Amino acid sequence: MDVVRSWQDVPGSLKGAALAIGNFDGVHRGHQAVLLEAKRIANAEGRRSGAVVFDPHPRAFFAPGQPFFYLTPLPLKLELLAELGLDQTFVLPFTRELSSLSADDFATKVVGEGLGASHVVVGYDFTYGRGRTGTTEGLRAIGRSQGFGVDVVAPVGELGAAFSSSSIRDHLRNGEMREAAEQLGYWWRIRGRVEKGHGRGKILGFPTLNLPLANGQEVAHGIYAMRVYHKGRRYDAAGYVGSSPTFGPGTPALEAYVLDFAGDLYGEDVELEFISKLRGDRAFADGEALAKQMREDCEAARIVLRNIEQDDPMRRFPLGRALEAAALDCREPGC
Repeated sequence: MDVVRSWQDVPGSLKGAALAIGNFDGVHRGHQAVLLEAKRIANAEGRRSGAVVFDPHPRAFFAPGQPFFYLTPLPLKLELLAELGLDQTFVLPFTRELSSLSADDFATKVVGEGLGASHVVVGYDFTYGRGRTGTTEGLRAIGRSQGFGVDVVAPVGELGAAFSSSSIRDHLRNGEMREAAEQLGYWWRIRGRVEKGHGRGKILGFPTLNLPLANGQEVAHGIYAMRVYHKGRRYDAAGYVGSSPTFGPGTPALEAYVLDFAGDLYGEDVELEFISKLRGDRAFADGEALAKQMREDCEAARIVLRNIEQDDPMRRFPLGRALEAAALDCREPGC
């Protein structure tokens, strides 16, 4: 998939595409409907398909002092878009210049002239331009004058509620991993490089992988059944998000004890997949009491993950299947 990080000086070969426009944080099942409609139109017309996303997220741009809970940081978002089979993605730097464009100027100068869109697909709630004053009807009118078509995709959801990035964040804040995954179409995940921790887990007999939590990643504190991906292999794990209250207040961190694994992954890049929250965070009287509970947590994680492995519900969805296949396709020497 070609990635272009500007709307200016776009190569002629990348113009004329059918483009889905949006923030697409999470690339959830509602977003997928918009993106796949752009792909369908492109295929029908013999054109390239693509997406237009913004970096940083406008909410993070307008409130820089408030950490933003990204469901999918840009590298993962681009991978998900590629897995959907798009030909190209425009990553528009969300700058003061871009944010100050009127709705008409955005549609005319950016979408029509800059990107050279042949067709635009957006969600039912899409707004654009300074003050978010642009509407889908206004976009259709400008499209007619600029020569690009506009399709608006209806809400996608279940039980009368549309899927949304906001509701997925709320599920994750509440530790509702399955509910979040049903909207995403895959298990939510965090990537990072394993760092050195305090060494407490090793002392207790549970050496853990330690990953930094990005600002704004407000996933509920507690114990989780997780899966860890490293160099094309998947491992079951019992994970922890919290500030280690047994040892006094600390900075929230992410740890994972990889079950039935003997090795050192310090400095390695891994991906942690959140499957189920097992219990909330709490302080224990001492390390011995904590270790006893950790043994119980590991057994609980084994049971959950054993059942998931037999019939992973996320295999029902294209991105769930694609992410699993990609993560288990080892391309590293010696895997």
